[in-house]
Amino acid sequence: MSDTVIKVENLGKKYRIGGVHPARRQFRDVLMQSLTAPFKRLGGRARSDEIIWALKDVSFEVKRGEVVGFIGRNGAGKTTLLKILSRITSPTEGGADIGGRVGSLLEVGTGFHPELTGRENIYFNGSILGMRKSEIDRRFDEIVEFSGVKRFIDTPVKRYSSGMQVRLAFSVAAHLEPEILLVDEVLAVGDLDFQKKCLDKMGKVARGGRTVLFVSHNMGAVLSLCSRAYLLQGGRIEASGVAEAVVAQYTRSVYSAAVTSLEQRTDRKGDGRVRLTSIAIKNGDGDTRIQCSDRLLIEIGYRSREELLRATFLVGVYDQLNRRLFFLNSGVSGGLPAELPASGSVRCLTGPINITPGSCGVNVAVLLGGGVADHVEQAGVFEVAPDDFCGATKLTNRQMALCLLQQEWKS
Repeated sequence: MSDTVIKVENLGKKYRIGGVHPARRQFRDVLMQSLTAPFKRLGGRARSDEIIWALKDVSFEVKRGEVVGFIGRNGAGKTTLLKILSRITSPTEGGADIGGRVGSLLEVGTGFHPELTGRENIYFNGSILGMRKSEIDRRFDEIVEFSGVKRFIDTPVKRYSSGMQVRLAFSVAAHLEPEILLVDEVLAVGDLDFQKKCLDKMGKVARGGRTVLFVSHNMGAVLSLCSRAYLLQGGRIEASGVAEAVVAQYTRSVYSAAVTSLEQRTDRKGDGRVRLTSIAIKNGDGDTRIQCSDRLLIEIGYRSREELLRATFLVGVYDQLNRRLFFLNSGVSGGLPAELPASGSVRCLTGPINITPGSCGVNVAVLLGGGVADHVEQAGVFEVAPDDFCGATKLTNRQMALCLLQQEWKS
C-alpha cells in the first residue's frame, strides 16, 4: 500500500466576480437587468463578468504522518485549497484523492450547528467523522477539559464567543482522531495560553503519526511543526521544499514589498479618511544604522481632506517569522494633540529597543473615531546590527533570543 494519503493533481478553482450565474438568477435579477440595460448601452459596451482563479494548476502529494505547512499572503488560495480538500467546495478542474478520515478546522465554529449545545455538537462532529458513540464517550471528558468551556457545555453554541467556539472546535478536531487533520489559522483566535496548548497538542498529533496540513501566518509555528512547506502565490505553488527554506523565501518576498513607496502601495486596508504617505526609521540620533541597544525614531507622514480629531497612530514591529517584537500606540502613551493638521507627520521616539540582530518589519495604522482609516502591513523594514551589548556580542543572536536585557551579576 502506498504511503501517499493526499494526491492533488492540476487542481483549479475559479470564481466569477460582478455577475449572477444564469441558473441562479431570481425574478428581481431579470427585472433589474431589463431596467438598467438602456443605461449600460448609453455608457458604452458593458464589461463582461470578471473571472478570477483562486487556485490554478496546483499539484502535490503528502505522505502518511507528514506535517505540511501552506503559507502565503492573504488571497493566495490557502483557505480555498483546504476547503476543496474538506469537500466543502468542489474544484473547477483537476482533482484530489484523499485516503483517510478527514477532520478540519477552517474557521471559527466550522461544522457546528448554532442551535445545538456544545455537548451535542461534540457528538454531531464525531458522527460526521464516522466515529461510534462509544468512541466519543471515551474521549468526551478530555475534549471538554482541553477546551476550557465545561461550564457552558450544555449551552447552545450560538451563545458562545468566537474564542469559546474556536477552543471547542479545535479540541473536537484534535481529540476525535481523524487520520488527516486540516487546520487553517487556528492560532489567530484565542488567548496566548490556549494558543500554546494548540501548538503542543498539534505537536503530539504529528508525533502520533497522523497527517496534518497546516495553514498559518505564524512562521514560528510553521517552523516548529512542519517538516515541509508550500508557498502559494496568486493561486499557484511558488515554492516547495524544506520548511526553513520555503519560509525564508516567503519572508524575503514580504520584506521586498516594504521597498515600495507608501504612496504607491495598493494592498492597504481602512476607510480611506487618512492616507499614510511615508515612513522613516532611524536610531535616536537620526542615523539609519540601528544597533541592539539603540532607541528607535519612527516618523510617519500622512494626509487627509480635513483636520484629524483624536487620531491614534499604531506601529507594530515584527521579526522575519512574523513574531511581534513590540507595539507602539500613541493613544496609550499620549503626546499627540487632540487636533492635527490635515497633512503632516508624527514622530515616536522609543526607549532602548534591546532586540537581537536581524531584519525587522514595520506595520503602521491610523485610527479615527475607533475605526481604521488606513493600515499598511510591511510599510517599512530595518536591520538591527550587533553592538557590544553588556560588553558581549556573543549574546546578540536571534536564534538564542528575541530580546536582550541589561544585567548585572554578583557573587
